[in-house]
Amino acid sequence: METTINIELQSHFLRLYQIACADKNFDVLEMKQLYKFAEQRGVGTEHLNNILTNPVDKMEVPIAIEKKIEYLYDLAIMIWVDKEVTDDEYNLLKKYCETFDFLPENIINICDYLIDCAKQEKQLQEVLDSIN
Repeated sequence: METTINIELQSHFLRLYQIACADKNFDVLEMKQLYKFAEQRGVGTEHLNNILTNPVDKMEVPIAIEKKIEYLYDLAIMIWVDKEVTDDEYNLLKKYCETFDFLPENIINICDYLIDCAKQEKQLQEVLDSIN
């Protein structure tokens, strides 16, 4: 049974897709990761395809800090999946930190930390625990 997903989660998938497209090389690994994130959240392939081809009018930002970190960490994983962090991808991650209302003086540290965790293949819970 497929999960009904809210606009916040639909927005998250669109941000993941934007990260995947941020560098000039849309890697097959990035697409696989996108579908893996969907599967982990009970969203079927057809449903994800529909989200990507019929995007929501206005993207929603998560309210809860844990959800913000979860989504940003997904983005960091998506960036690192091809073992390369491009300037475009990094700048987009910084932009999303800003969109998620993190303080400007913390954004670079947050981005660097999340990408470092992605490189180490840390589990989300481990990342959340280390932040709290």
